[in-house]
Amino acid sequence: MTILNIEEKVSFEEKQYDLLTIGEILVDMISKDFSEDFSNDEYVKKFGGSPANIVINTKRLGLNSIVASSVGYDGFGDFLVSYLQNQGVDISLITRTTYPTSMVVVTRSKGTPIPIFYRGADYEIEYTQKLEEAIKNSKIMHFSTWPLSREKSRKVVEKGIEAAKKSGTLIGFDPNYHKDLWDMDVDGVSYIKSIIKYVDFIKPSEDDAERIFGKDTPENQIKKFIELGAKLVVMTLGKDGVIVADKNKMQRFSTLATEVQDTTGAGDAFWSGFYTGIVKGRSIQEAVKVGLAASAFKLRYVGAISPMPKYEDLIKEFNV
Repeated sequence: MTILNIEEKVSFEEKQYDLLTIGEILVDMISKDFSEDFSNDEYVKKFGGSPANIVINTKRLGLNSIVASSVGYDGFGDFLVSYLQNQGVDISLITRTTYPTSMVVVTRSKGTPIPIFYRGADYEIEYTQKLEEAIKNSKIMHFSTWPLSREKSRKVVEKGIEAAKKSGTLIGFDPNYHKDLWDMDVDGVSYIKSIIKYVDFIKPSEDDAERIFGKDTPENQIKKFIELGAKLVVMTLGKDGVIVADKNKMQRFSTLATEVQDTTGAGDAFWSGFYTGIVKGRSIQEAVKVGLAASAFKLRYVGAISPMPKYEDLIKEFNV
């Protein structure tokens, strides 16, 4: 079993992929103006889906990353696949389905964006021999609660966790719980709590933690994740930075952001910088700073994806 210490580097076996993500690729319809009540008249189509955002960001930062997902046989699906190809992303683990491509409508926000979900193809992902081989040949497998929220894609992630454990692939989990995404007969919160013991990295926001545990201080929320078996917890606090904790130590870091155009995708950017840092041999503490730098860079741009620079340029600009 891998022991994670925030002061130490993570040791990886040499594998084909640095990172594999499993989950949704979708269209983000983002309002042109700031609003909290969907009173905007104009929305702009953007590439979206947390797992794909992380793959694109990490590719730009220098990792060999791949995403497993599903999109529809429609114009939006064509748009998403073409976007990935143009970014140099391997699309061999993306399947097409007759279900419509999933979409999220969201208002631009300087706080937590408020989404409306329109789901279709994203949970039609399939577990194949090719996917299993990719998991075994990846240093890290990452997923969020999106694929967990529907039975078909949930089983894909469960099989993926089993394959990752057998092959020494580390597991990252974004517990971005939204009740509206889940089947009515599934207790999403209980399910999320039940799988935390299987993951190595977990990155809740304050809002995520509150939706899972109710209101409490960030420090107490982190302790709850640790008690459920998480090996490393990074809690993002927006303008107040992050707190990182293993089972023995907790440390707070300040934000590096100086400009906020849109918070959409800031968490994905953090994941991207964090994963890049640890794969490139930084300690977990140092990798958190790389995550903060990537997030600060993304906040300057509208939409989930920003023109993320090369790793060397990012760490030089933010002096991390």
